[in-house]
Amino acid sequence: MSEKNYISITDVEIIPLKQLEIIGDIEPAWDKGGTLKFTRGGGSVIMVHTNQGITGIGPGPRELNDSQNKRVKEIVVGEDPFKVEQLYEKLKYYVFTTPYEGTSGVEIAIWDIIGKATNQPLYKLWGGAKNKVIPYASLIKLSNPEERADQAGKLAKEGWKAIKVRIHHDDMSEDIRTIQLVREAVGNDVEIMVDANQAQSFGRWQPGVRWDYRRALNTANLLDELNVYWLEEPLPRYAFDDLARLNNSTPLRISGGENNRNVTEFRTMLEKNSYDVLQPECMVLDGMTDMLKIAKLATLYDKTVIPHHGGWDLGQIAHLHFVAAFDHSPFLELLNDPPIAHYSHNFAPFKNAPVVKDGWIDVPQGPGLGIEIDPDYLP
Repeated sequence: MSEKNYISITDVEIIPLKQLEIIGDIEPAWDKGGTLKFTRGGGSVIMVHTNQGITGIGPGPRELNDSQNKRVKEIVVGEDPFKVEQLYEKLKYYVFTTPYEGTSGVEIAIWDIIGKATNQPLYKLWGGAKNKVIPYASLIKLSNPEERADQAGKLAKEGWKAIKVRIHHDDMSEDIRTIQLVREAVGNDVEIMVDANQAQSFGRWQPGVRWDYRRALNTANLLDELNVYWLEEPLPRYAFDDLARLNNSTPLRISGGENNRNVTEFRTMLEKNSYDVLQPECMVLDGMTDMLKIAKLATLYDKTVIPHHGGWDLGQIAHLHFVAAFDHSPFLELLNDPPIAHYSHNFAPFKNAPVVKDGWIDVPQGPGLGIEIDPDYLP
């Protein structure tokens, strides 16, 4: 192949995005006493350039790291982006980082290049045929039962077909009462997912209430009576045996996996039957390559794969393509707890941002991610 026709990576840039507006703060259910800031803009985007003028984009880290970016360039510059799996493995080996601060943005940008080079959206490259998917509104606050029911009722009236509610109050009765009121507010046509947020920690300690097996089992059985779709992460992250015992003891779907960092852990979940629904996260797995392996692996065990939120911006768009690509991935998580945490705030830097309409969200049809950055947010 001549040099003219051979596509290769020429540069990697981390571009800071302008922060045009501060929306406000929320205390997230998974970080008692903490704050989560919502803005329009801010953060960064990774741009991977090629010798053919194709530029791929991906989610940037929260903080710019020159030494990390230098090492990334040593690995990928001069390489063929179609060698994405090999590049992914090298990046994971040589550039060790924490979740949401790693090299996932580079890998996603390389996938974006592949899509643009072949003139296909990523979901089609990955074998999908769905051009729209059902998002679920993932509420962020723990709050009180009445307020959560009011918020859920408003979302149902807007047309949302599925809603996720956080529960881990001091008293289990408040958890159940929350879901009882939410079910009354949304009726029987809206799916309710429930998240216990018990797997945030690498160990056994984390802020807030910690569940034991008995509480997890009692909660699961009561939620099943309320026609809940799943109970998410009801026990610690690596309690695979206890999770399997729970999963085998209740008819309710048990889900999890957002903080697990490699395919081997997901294989263990499948072998032990720890979860009915796997929830991998590209910003934790350092990209989409292992996400695709987990999706294929799940088919062998007849399991559902519904990814975590994807870091809210371009990672979220990568997850949108992922859900569209697989029949056993029926929902997309979309953090949405208006007014402060409305999903559109995180999509603000996109020139052609997806919009939820009548309970559906369209998959971008442009090549690659199918998303462009609004020039107003670029330096």
